[in-house]
Amino acid sequence: MKIGFLFPGQGAQSVGMGKDLYEKYPEYRSVYEKVNKITGKKIDELTFNVTEEELSQTQNTQIAILTMSLAILAILKKQNIKAEVSMGLSLGEYTALIYSGALSFEDGIKIVQKRGELMQNLCPKGDWSMAAILGLDEEKIKEVCNNITTGFVAPANYNCTGQIVISGEKQAVLEAIDKCKQEGAKKAIELKTSGPFHTCKLIEASEALKKELEQIKINDFQTKVIKNIDGKSYKPTDNVKEILANHIINPVKFANGLQEMIDMGIDTFIEIGPGKTLSGFVKRTNKDVKILNINDVETLEKILNGGLENE
Repeated sequence: MKIGFLFPGQGAQSVGMGKDLYEKYPEYRSVYEKVNKITGKKIDELTFNVTEEELSQTQNTQIAILTMSLAILAILKKQNIKAEVSMGLSLGEYTALIYSGALSFEDGIKIVQKRGELMQNLCPKGDWSMAAILGLDEEKIKEVCNNITTGFVAPANYNCTGQIVISGEKQAVLEAIDKCKQEGAKKAIELKTSGPFHTCKLIEASEALKKELEQIKINDFQTKVIKNIDGKSYKPTDNVKEILANHIINPVKFANGLQEMIDMGIDTFIEIGPGKTLSGFVKRTNKDVKILNINDVETLEKILNGGLENE
């Protein structure tokens, strides 16, 4: 068995996520206590006791999802469940980098807190939206986006075979949804994430993040991590800081990364954190691999009680 971990990004959040894990596992709570200390925020309160609207603010969402994923990892570490390679979607790449040791726990928390603030505060003014397009090929979606004249819209996430997310000005995104449907898309759905993420519109946030990244240390990788920017493993010669700064202005190549993991021989994928969207992406990529997710006590204990072998 070759295990790969997957870590979700913004959009997977929900109020109360992981609360049952927090109440049951001391090592889970311990991660929240450490993050509270580093950030100066009560991340447990922020995750369990706020409105959906407040949790969905970028500066809150990113640190909340990261903390939940790291807290689950703390339980898995105690149980000696490890991955040979990991990948995250957008924000989730930072979770993977912390897991790999390339980022220390403290530096990882600090940089994600800063990243969330920058992406929220330096997001250009405007009415932004994102939409998932299902069942239309990459070139056709690019063509549709290029031909929209009412505003800016561009591909942002290549999630899996047959699913691409576009991002841009709301009116342009809505027009692109209609055009994609006319071109034969099976589905085109507006998402609850609002911001021109993974497009050139976040250049100011990218430049500010680059300065913040200069303050942290990149360590040697203890496990492999797949990059969003090209769907390939980080190499020792890669400039990790530059890649992470460019990450927020370039499309996420998650589909390529999943294929890379399968080509490496990963046959068991575990999605760690809120939701199970990434598990769906794996299923659409390869139906022969084992797919598990951990987002509450039930899904965790299924794995701890032999789910890895029995599935």
